[in-house]
Amino acid sequence: MTSLVCTLQDHQDDVNWCAFSAKLLATCSGDKTLRIYHASDFSELAFSPLSGHGYGVHCCCFSACGQFLASCSTDASTVVWSMVTGEIEGILEHPGRSPVRVCALSPDSVHLVSGAADGTLALWDFPSKQLQRTGGVTETTVVACSFSPCSQMFMTGSTYGDLRLWDLDMNQLVAEKNAHDLGVSCCTFAPSILSGGQVVQFQLASCGQDSLLKIWAINKFSCGACKMQPLHTLTGQSAPVLSCAYSSDGQLLVSGSVDKSVTIYNAKNGALLHTLNQHDRYVTACSFSPTSQLLATGSMDKTVNIWKLVDGCSEHKEPARASNEGRTSAGRSKMLVSDWSEGDVSQWLVEESLGGLVEQFKANNIDGTELLGLTRETLASELHIESVGLRNKLLRKVEELKSDSVCSGTPDEFLCPITRELMRDPVIAADGYSYEREAIQSWINTKNRSSPMTNLPLLTTLLTPNHTLKMAIGRWKTSQ
Repeated sequence: MTSLVCTLQDHQDDVNWCAFSAKLLATCSGDKTLRIYHASDFSELAFSPLSGHGYGVHCCCFSACGQFLASCSTDASTVVWSMVTGEIEGILEHPGRSPVRVCALSPDSVHLVSGAADGTLALWDFPSKQLQRTGGVTETTVVACSFSPCSQMFMTGSTYGDLRLWDLDMNQLVAEKNAHDLGVSCCTFAPSILSGGQVVQFQLASCGQDSLLKIWAINKFSCGACKMQPLHTLTGQSAPVLSCAYSSDGQLLVSGSVDKSVTIYNAKNGALLHTLNQHDRYVTACSFSPTSQLLATGSMDKTVNIWKLVDGCSEHKEPARASNEGRTSAGRSKMLVSDWSEGDVSQWLVEESLGGLVEQFKANNIDGTELLGLTRETLASELHIESVGLRNKLLRKVEELKSDSVCSGTPDEFLCPITRELMRDPVIAADGYSYEREAIQSWINTKNRSSPMTNLPLLTTLLTPNHTLKMAIGRWKTSQ
């Protein structure tokens, strides 16, 4: 049986991925941040959240020792973070500057693969952070990637519905072109290797837009040839399956779906063991702990649920962490932060355990607009906050406040698809979508002439002001 241990509610947008190391849990989101928790009690680390990406973060993965975390984003980069300090160790810019949708580290932490929206793959030497090779398939988007447990091969999946097996020289070993009708969503290798005679066998799970979860056998022969064949097709979910993961012993397989459910299977025979229905929106991420009977599931409802797998026990525990809702007073929660008075700012500081700064803020007449414009320089030179740690904490809280103010209750059509922030100057691009002018101009200026939404070429870079949308946003802000 399974019991809900706690619910993490810190992200301000869709949770896109979650990953365990032996001691930590990492989650990433469309709110541009990663959050890092202790796996023992799910308290957040002091340097969390990590804010280094310019756009939403799609995927994250730990190195084998857990000392490093890699994350990739629509900003066309893969960032490597230290899990000791929270600092950036390296920024890997994807060739062609296309949005990076997935990244994967080899089990031996020697190689990292990043896959992008234009179908390209980049193979990096992880210790040196140097690009080794590129490859891929054109006119599709790579959305799934997993290394084999031997670290010598990796599988990719794309929106075309194909699964492709590659070696480290970027040679294609197997191509299953119709693995999932309408597109692959995720793929993951089982942790074990089966060896017998002249054949080494791996197992792989994949899921897709066809609402199926599949288990495959991949046989590698001594001559170097590979063969891929289906073992089980699992139909426990009624809508597209977005994520899947094996337990560390390879005995269990979990998947998350658009139908809001999480299903847990016996990975050996495909038998359905549990169905969990605690999320309010699509389940986009799932990950087993390598050291304990814990499972994390992430969703577009902005939460991460932590489950304990308990044999023969049906005890249900209430979530240990409470929602962040209600931390802001009822009066302020209905206002835009830019409309806060100096008193509202003071009250917010007290609620965020920053009450020692109230007098300095009052002396400098810091209202909501001033609060949102604070920088490290103004905190040091004008407010005379000497502690670097205190300045960093305050700025993290302000960033959370910005995200919360635009993402909580804001109509989705008012948010720029690139930045996920409330648009001030919306314009219509050639793909028919509306964007914040500065964001789409920056996108185009990076020589990326493809649509951020469709990945198809933009026939023109002409931008047309969307006056109707701008007026609608203005009316909505007034009503708040």
